Amino acid sequence: MFKAIEIFFSIVSLLVLKSSFTPDLVEAGCDEVGRGCLAGPVVAAAVILPKKYKHKLLNDSKQLSKEDRNLLQEEIKRDALAWAVAEVSHTEIDEINILNASFLAMHRALDQLKVQPEFLLIDGNRFKPYREIKFECIVKGDATYLSIAAASVLAKTYRDDLMGKLSNEYPGYGWQTNVGYPTDEHRNGIRSLGITPYHRRSFTLLPTQLELFQD
Repeated sequence: MFKAIEIFFSIVSLLVLKSSFTPDLVEAGCDEVGRGCLAGPVVAAAVILPKKYKHKLLNDSKQLSKEDRNLLQEEIKRDALAWAVAEVSHTEIDEINILNASFLAMHRALDQLKVQPEFLLIDGNRFKPYREIKFECIVKGDATYLSIAAASVLAKTYRDDLMGKLSNEYPGYGWQTNVGYPTDEHRNGIRSLGITPYHRRSFTLLPTQLELFQD
């Protein structure tokens, strides 16, 4: 019985997100959302949490309900030493490609922080250096470190709200639920209504889409 309890708590400890990567440096966690969308901007957030910060609910935004994300965004903004959200537009994405746009969105978020970070935790496996600040790329970092998870929540809630507003301007694509991702509803909307000014023209919007771009 005691062995089973020991195993249980070992598993639980693995599920608890880490508060920091370094013992003493001011760390900013960074994450972005919207890379795979057909429309709208890519959005990134940067968050600096207090050292030894704890939160029972905070996790990768994709693992949370919409209600939990909305609750968490208010708590993150309240508890963070600094936070910022930034976007790179669909037209900029078309000009510089989505990977560079993701890096640029993170840089713009970092530019807005009111506290200067000394170390950056980046979700994913690639990043473009920022102001010679040391960084670490963490695959699935939003499920590993609290600061990255916090950034994922702020970025997603911001972008989801934005796409919900754009869905009122351009109904018929299901943006209020798919937030621009290539769902059947979204692509059926493109087939029947054509593209909007917010669609990324450098993306494959439909398997056969050439007629959409003809004048």
